[in-house]
Amino acid sequence: MSSYTYPSLPLKVDNIRLLHILPNKNKDADLQCKLRNYSLQKLGSGTHLYEALSYVWGDPDNPQPIYINKMKFSVRANLYAALLQLRDHSFIRIIWVDAVCIDQENLEERRQQVQIMAKIYSNAHRVFVWLGDETVEIKGALEDIRLAADEEYTEHSKKETKQTILKLLEQEWFQRIWVLQEVAAARHVVMMCGSTQIDGHAFCLGLKSLKLSYMASPNLQTVSSVVYLIERAGLRSKHISNLPKSSLLNIRCLVELIDMFHTRGATDVRDKVYALLGMSSDYPEKTSLRPNYQLRWEELFKDLVKFVLGSDVSMEICGTEEKALALIQKKGCVLGQVSRIEDDGKQNMKIAFKSQNAAWCFGNEIEWTLLASAKSIRLRDIVCLLQGVSKPMIIRPYKDHFVIVMIAATTPNKRESFQLELSDSITYFPRNFPLVWNWEPLLEDWQDREETKNWVSSVKTTGTWNVALIRGDLENYEMAQMRFREVIESYETAFREENPYMLKGKYGLTPLLWAARNGPGFRRFSIWSNIAIMGS
Repeated sequence: MSSYTYPSLPLKVDNIRLLHILPNKNKDADLQCKLRNYSLQKLGSGTHLYEALSYVWGDPDNPQPIYINKMKFSVRANLYAALLQLRDHSFIRIIWVDAVCIDQENLEERRQQVQIMAKIYSNAHRVFVWLGDETVEIKGALEDIRLAADEEYTEHSKKETKQTILKLLEQEWFQRIWVLQEVAAARHVVMMCGSTQIDGHAFCLGLKSLKLSYMASPNLQTVSSVVYLIERAGLRSKHISNLPKSSLLNIRCLVELIDMFHTRGATDVRDKVYALLGMSSDYPEKTSLRPNYQLRWEELFKDLVKFVLGSDVSMEICGTEEKALALIQKKGCVLGQVSRIEDDGKQNMKIAFKSQNAAWCFGNEIEWTLLASAKSIRLRDIVCLLQGVSKPMIIRPYKDHFVIVMIAATTPNKRESFQLELSDSITYFPRNFPLVWNWEPLLEDWQDREETKNWVSSVKTTGTWNVALIRGDLENYEMAQMRFREVIESYETAFREENPYMLKGKYGLTPLLWAARNGPGFRRFSIWSNIAIMGS
């Protein structure tokens, strides 16, 4: 039997394919399907109802055959299991599923279809979320959540089922980035695990009723953002397809979405940006951030940094494509430091201001609640403002650089004027911040230091000098003194190992002349040193 090959999709922007799953009463029969072209605009008018599937592609090993127009087509095992469950005994099921409805080998078609993905899901009559087959570990978990929503459990029985439910919430679907747009666009969500199906609203209500502890499973913080989107699926306009492309979902601006979700998983790292575009309120139509699968991740990452921090930013991308880092240098000023943080699954904290301008506007301290972010904020993290950027950034100090924790600190209330007032009041940016933007989850402190110790070796001395100055701005004089000593030792080592005249030719200055010409900083170092000595 010949294999299925895709005919060209008509060039009109709104054309899509839909999969027709033919009915069969025999659950073990081959999956026979048809693939048909449709106009998305006509589908949006309600003339043809279809459904959409949200799922994880899963393991590429052990592919399974389905039959499209009586020709063989291989799909991954996880999708095959979902299609078997969705096949009806009597009626054709019409469904959109990316792995089949998009010719994944055709990069231009893939680019075009990704741009209208939010519209595809928003026009669907309902979106099925496939969590996989029911294994022994999660058997009955979805039904238990439904019973909890109906308040049919005693407190005792709730305790017995929580571990099974926590296992269900560890399914990979909750960790993927594309699922966010898929449920954010949905009008109606149905959760599926094996043959069990429950309404998305009941799923959210049941989880709330169970009152699962964040301490029992750190993964719940990741789950909560998806639950938030599922819960609001029924509230979305039925005429969403009539909205302009640039504000299709209009959930939050792109940088805020990236702060919240950039550590989630994607088969293609570029999708960590593309999956969020359809949810954003500032779709960058005229930039190279638009979906383009011929663009390397390194170039896309550079364009993203410029989009967020301005075209004047100095940066370098390094590392592998899967674990790329942006090494950034930009002028800015210290605003303050996190002096208290609540351990309640929300980012409630107190900021102690060190900047005179910020303190003048808001007092010495301010209570601050921020949007949930992919990386948790910790005590003593630093709040700074970079030149030309409207929102504060939260960073964490390491030896000779700072890791970006939150690139645009934002409150949940869109009407909050804190950021605008602050950016308008700051006009002096004396420090050059050496920053690392890493899209991987941050590890524990000691692991982070081990991982990052060589990231910025090329700017180690200047990075350490700037870190010392910033430590001084925070009145952390002992740490500032340590960093200054490291700078001096680096130059002394170079002075011993190289001919002084070569050193002068290489760096322009000997260590003492360099320190002297940086007079204000060096004098400040002397003052901080004396303060630290007197305080010890």
